[in-house]
Amino acid sequence: MAVNTDRASNKPLIERRSIDYIPEAERHGRLFSQFTLWMGANLQITAIVTGALAVVLGGDVFWSLIGLLIGQLLGGGVMALHAAQGPKLGLPQMISSRVQFGVYGAAIPIVLVCLMYLGFTATGTVLSGQALGQLFGVSDSVGILIFASVIVLVTVLGYRVIHWIGRVASVIGVIAFVFLFWRLMSQTDVGALLQIRHFSWSSFLLAVSLAASWQIAFGPYVADYSRYLPSNTSAVKTFFAAGAGSVVGAQVAMILGVFAAASANGQFAGHEVAYIVGLGGTGATAALLYFSIAFGKVTISTLNSYGSFMCIATIISGFKGHLTVTRMQRLVFVLVIVGTATLIALLGQHSFLGAFKSFILFLLAFFTPWSAINLVDYYCITRERYDVPALADPNGRYGRWNLLGISVYVFGVLVQLPFISTKFYTGPLVAALGDVDISWIIGLVLPAVVYYVCAKKWHSAVPDQLILPVEQNSVVQPKTSGAGRAAAQA
Repeated sequence: MAVNTDRASNKPLIERRSIDYIPEAERHGRLFSQFTLWMGANLQITAIVTGALAVVLGGDVFWSLIGLLIGQLLGGGVMALHAAQGPKLGLPQMISSRVQFGVYGAAIPIVLVCLMYLGFTATGTVLSGQALGQLFGVSDSVGILIFASVIVLVTVLGYRVIHWIGRVASVIGVIAFVFLFWRLMSQTDVGALLQIRHFSWSSFLLAVSLAASWQIAFGPYVADYSRYLPSNTSAVKTFFAAGAGSVVGAQVAMILGVFAAASANGQFAGHEVAYIVGLGGTGATAALLYFSIAFGKVTISTLNSYGSFMCIATIISGFKGHLTVTRMQRLVFVLVIVGTATLIALLGQHSFLGAFKSFILFLLAFFTPWSAINLVDYYCITRERYDVPALADPNGRYGRWNLLGISVYVFGVLVQLPFISTKFYTGPLVAALGDVDISWIIGLVLPAVVYYVCAKKWHSAVPDQLILPVEQNSVVQPKTSGAGRAAAQA
């Protein structure tokens, strides 16, 4: 479908909205921007390292590539289902959790999501600091501070600039990856690597889990970047635009990681950035590659910081009531978020950052059940029929605490514990499964089934159709029944 992009030219460079509903008159953008944003977010060094782990931890090249692709498709499907909610609701992702958890109860998963993205920002900042340090001939610490300053600027500017950065990052990423693949092919017998096919269920499932977990991690904020699209944007097309960009970008990056690790003869682990750049050469070429690595991390680190800002604002508004965030307050929020991540990066770049990253990956177990509950409720129980004004009212339709959603969520977290495998914590059943972490499968499937069965019996009343806020001075008004308009005005 054609999406009106003329509106975008009239929008301020600095975003003025935060967690509030996006009126129809302010909707703008193209579906293609969803593809480029998520492709740019995935064509980056951390995705390369994640793909390389499949080989570093014992897998062969051929079956690692197949496992990674399957994981991308499974996890990318979950991620894209969240993306499709954005245009319909016009809201950031996590605020819609109030339907399933209650206006106050939604803070439970949101706090954990904030912690996780804070950690992801810190670890990404370390890698980017290394690249900028090499590029400008300064220390890694100075590189970290330079990178943090850029993230603050882009996050404060907001939605439009983030999408613009995504488009540029996707172009730079494609050029850099084509060059790196060409250099790798000229130095490595890829055909010989692909012929080594020693299938192992543990290694294969590890590759699937690495890719699926990577994609699912985008779930709590993917709709933040599709919510400005016009409400009549096709959900199917949004699904494929965001999903394809994320899957293609991540798979390309992880393929490079697999081949690099397989041909490195043990030199990849611990020297990831230097090894990848070394594939391309030295001098000016290396400088350009260091720049592309740092720029590639700008997109994903900005997404993490912007998503954290949305989450914190959502928590505060849940207990305080309606929250209007001024530009100065936005700046303060972002400075606190990025400042904290930068402090962690500076303190942990030489010591505990590896253990801290394991702790962050452990937190993944706390939002896969959230993802399952949110998707089942949206697509199978309420079927997109949300009462958006009631999301800001603790005394309204969704109440303060939703015991059904919270109980299933707690069950979903606990049932994963025996299957989690990280340096921070390893469950008792992991060894029997060949040291493979399948907690993400358990955390998605079981809570989804339990929530569906329970919600069919005990879910609160669902509106007859989607109820949106009454828009003042808008050209396009939401189409609701008389009862729906009365409820919205109430």
